[in-house]
Amino acid sequence: MAKIVRLEPIAQQTSVETNGNLLSVLLNKDLDVLRECGGRGMCATCHIYVTEGMDSLSPINRREQRTLEVITSCKMNSRLACQSRVLANGVVVELPPGMYINSLKDIEVLVGRRAEQNLLHPLTGQVLVEAGKLITRSMLMQLEKSTSFNVGDYFKQSSGV
Repeated sequence: MAKIVRLEPIAQQTSVETNGNLLSVLLNKDLDVLRECGGRGMCATCHIYVTEGMDSLSPINRREQRTLEVITSCKMNSRLACQSRVLANGVVVELPPGMYINSLKDIEVLVGRRAEQNLLHPLTGQVLVEAGKLITRSMLMQLEKSTSFNVGDYFKQSSGV
C-alpha cells in the first residue's frame, strides 16, 4: 500500500510504495539528485533532512551511519534518501540548500561568475563555494590542492585509518 511523503520547501506531496526508498520519491519529482555512488549510501548527493516522521522510516544502517559522519552539514535528523525506506505515512523531508557538483570541472566552467547558490562537495556536503561569491581561478587552484573526490579517502578518515 502506498505511503504519502511531503517534500519541503517545494510543498509537494507524493506517494511511494511501502518499503520504497526516498530517493525514488525525489527522482519521481524530477529533482536534480546526482546519485554519485549509484544509491549505495556512500556519498552526500541524496542527503536530506527528515523534519517529521523519522520513526516512519527504516532504521539507519551501518554504511549510512558512516557516510553521515563525514557529511559536514549533517544534523540529528539527517538521512540518505537512497537508504531510507518508507514504512508508514507522515514523512516530511527537506532538501539541503545548494547544488552538488560532480567534479572541479563543474566549477571551472563558472570561473568569472558568481555562484547562484552554494556549490557542495558530492561526498561530504561541504560548501566549496558560497552563494554570491565570485568564482576565480585562484579559488579553483586552492580547491584542487585541498579537495578530494575519492570516496575511499573519506571512509579512511572516518574510520581512523
